[in-house]
Amino acid sequence: MKKASLREAYGRTLVELGRENKDIVVLDADLSGSTKTQMFAKEFPERFFNIGIAEQDMIGTAAGLAVAGKIPFASTFAIFATGRAWEQIRQSVAYAKLNVKIVASHGGITVGDDGGSHQAVEDVGLMRILPNMTVIVPADAIEMAQVIRTVAAYNGPVYVRSARIDFPVIYEGTDYKFQIGKGNILREGNDITIMAMGLMVHFALEAASLLSLQGIESRVVNMSTIKPIDRQLILNSARKTGMILTVEEHLVTGGLGSAVCEVVAEEYPVPVKRIGIKDRFGISGKPDKLLSYFHLTPQDIVAEAKQLLNSKPRLLRAVG
Repeated sequence: MKKASLREAYGRTLVELGRENKDIVVLDADLSGSTKTQMFAKEFPERFFNIGIAEQDMIGTAAGLAVAGKIPFASTFAIFATGRAWEQIRQSVAYAKLNVKIVASHGGITVGDDGGSHQAVEDVGLMRILPNMTVIVPADAIEMAQVIRTVAAYNGPVYVRSARIDFPVIYEGTDYKFQIGKGNILREGNDITIMAMGLMVHFALEAASLLSLQGIESRVVNMSTIKPIDRQLILNSARKTGMILTVEEHLVTGGLGSAVCEVVAEEYPVPVKRIGIKDRFGISGKPDKLLSYFHLTPQDIVAEAKQLLNSKPRLLRAVG
């Protein structure tokens, strides 16, 4: 399957936006080669600010530029953007509801050999708990480009998670249009719903194909907006299939799975199984090996789906 870089899509889209809107400005914390903001820096050096290895200053500067009427995009690795600068994001961006876009690269364990110190597995949770913050995790490069255009036109704080590795392309040749707060049904099925974000969306589609060979039909949902979550789609899926499996390259606590559980627990209780990283940090290794080690492969999704389906009669008796 064709693959493409989310980082490259981000860099190219920033340049396009820069040509269209002189108020677009870009900040980086000395990682523009990795985040691909160097594309914008090359074409618009007067609107690019390398703050250096000072992420808190980068966020504070972005907030000031937003107050001055600019549309700042601030980028660095996810672990630094959401960890080191969390207080500044809370106090200077989210609390004030400023128009700052934080686009963080190297999210998840697929950072690989850099190891657990650089693998942000809690970033979505850290951003999701902040009032006023919108949180988005694109599923491929095509969606990333649409996300960046959408958030540039949206007035308010946004966190977008990107990745180091290239993702399989899902939306090429489709009429898909990203909307904040809307999930996208990629495959229909009546037996189980698989909701995923980021790279796991492709893996969910692969798992659904494998399950179909065994007579199990899955509804597959790309839930790229984690906040505000598409409550109606979650509830419709709960009613349609009676159970939901969530998949994320993130801790099972605080991310997509937690958001889905919150909705169904309050409004339409059904069994939910969360696939993700379980209460631990990442480790050093090649991305494919790490995905296998943390049980985040299509085969793992198939196994968990079958286990959830096999428990359905017991669960229904418990509810009854």
